[in-house]
Amino acid sequence: MARKNYTSLTEFILLGLADTLELRVILFCLFSMIYMLTVVGNVGMILLIRMDSRLHTPMYFFLANLSFVDVCYSSTITPKMLVDLLSEKKTISFAGCFLQMYFFIAFATIECILFGLMAHDRYVAICNPLLYSLIMSRTVCLKMAAGAFTAGLLNSVVHTGYVSSLSFCSSNVIHHFFCDSPPIFKLSCSDTHLYESILSTFAGVNMVGALLVILTSYCYILFSIFHMHSREGRRKAFSTCVSHLTAIILFYSTSIYTYLRPTSSYSLNQDKVASVFYTVVIPMLNPLIYSLRNKEVKRALWNAITRKMVPLFLGLLP
Repeated sequence: MARKNYTSLTEFILLGLADTLELRVILFCLFSMIYMLTVVGNVGMILLIRMDSRLHTPMYFFLANLSFVDVCYSSTITPKMLVDLLSEKKTISFAGCFLQMYFFIAFATIECILFGLMAHDRYVAICNPLLYSLIMSRTVCLKMAAGAFTAGLLNSVVHTGYVSSLSFCSSNVIHHFFCDSPPIFKLSCSDTHLYESILSTFAGVNMVGALLVILTSYCYILFSIFHMHSREGRRKAFSTCVSHLTAIILFYSTSIYTYLRPTSSYSLNQDKVASVFYTVVIPMLNPLIYSLRNKEVKRALWNAITRKMVPLFLGLLP
């Protein structure tokens, strides 16, 4: 019977973010602009790093990977959300729902690991500068990035496989704007305690594991900075870490709030707000954070603009 009920479900209904048409139109305009800035900012960051040879370093290699993940991460959620904001019937097929969940979890996991790798890179650069080129060689960086993507895809297979194997007997209305595991658990007529425990363990291992790497790296970094004799050296070392720490705090604060709380304390309305922040807003903020506080990125951007725009302007002169 459970299997029959499970297979009879062909689609879910997403309640979305707002009920009134006026608010949905406002949110559509706002999130459309945010999504456009996300794509332009992150793709621009990737192209800038690729074009400027001075940015061909491990730090910017991982930043280019982060920008790629942010574009994919946001594109998994935002286009469907924008369509639903202007639609009366917000449906998503059963297969489409779990496909969206798969890519969302995969890219979220990869982003967590990339933050950890970037923290490790800063640790080596500041605490072991003489060995930096040896420890963070091109081959090592490629293996680290490949490991992050592999771990994210495998983690998502386990997560999505568990959730999609649940039985759904009655309601198919998801109180969210995308397919996420906490609201889907509430629809299942199966006993989800084991599933939730397993998935919370996987989420904890990935998020907390990467966070431990980040905290350990920055403890060593701060210790090294405070023991530097040069004030200019301390300022430069600290400035290279501020952008990374800002992005980490924004991402982890909302992610931990959503996924590592006890299930009894879930509030779907509050989770919607937190989810909007880490699925829509943070991917837009990351390139801004890394560019506005980074002199090398600003210099590369200025050089790219002057190389393209100045000859074009001169060509228009009589």
